[in-house]
Amino acid sequence: MEVFVAELVGTALLILLGNGVVANVVLKGTKGHDAGWIVICAGWGFAVFVAVACVGEISGAHLNPAVSIGLAAAGAGEMTWSRLPEYVSAQMIGAVLGASLVFLFYRPHYSVTDDADAKLATFCTGPAIRTKPTNFFCEVLATAVLVLAVLMHVPAEFATSDGSPVEVGLGSIGALEVGLVVFAIGLSLGGTTGYAINPARDLGPRIAHAVLPVPGKRDSDWSYAAIPVAGPVLGALLAVGVSWLLRSN
Repeated sequence: MEVFVAELVGTALLILLGNGVVANVVLKGTKGHDAGWIVICAGWGFAVFVAVACVGEISGAHLNPAVSIGLAAAGAGEMTWSRLPEYVSAQMIGAVLGASLVFLFYRPHYSVTDDADAKLATFCTGPAIRTKPTNFFCEVLATAVLVLAVLMHVPAEFATSDGSPVEVGLGSIGALEVGLVVFAIGLSLGGTTGYAINPARDLGPRIAHAVLPVPGKRDSDWSYAAIPVAGPVLGALLAVGVSWLLRSN
């Protein structure tokens, strides 16, 4: 239960801050309106840092079914396939909760924003150019970069006088690494699909958009919804294969 709560809270924080920065940039009348793509990328990177710092010591702060699947497939740490349902269910619930909190926080701005596409963008991703095979490829590759960075993480350590290695815990600052990876992915690879790189981050808020009383909303674009779910899963498995290749040499 401790892990379930940590993943739920951590994912809710991730979506609250990540989708929150999107809302701040695209909704009408906010202080951050039209601040631009770099602000969104930075906001998502910082959101990952905050969420990982808050729950990393409890659950490992996967906050992403693709990361959980990648760790299980790689046999990394204490993650096993039997634990996957607990992680994924918590992440999905947390994502719905986080998206709902963004809506409540920015509700007056949803009311004065006329652009229904912009409102949807504060919940879930959509492609800049809708070419589904290419969109799928982009999600696979971007997620592979993320999960590979997680799998190849090297802990800080030093050797004692007798040569024995001692691993050093970095505390909350250790969360900075994955935040920078997400920031880099957004800047370099995010322009085509909005870089979901996380099935819960996209599907949970998409569900929230469908059920919440968002004024003037459009449909939730369910014809696209499978791509930011299936793409990251395949990307995670691709990253596992690459990590095995790197470690075998």
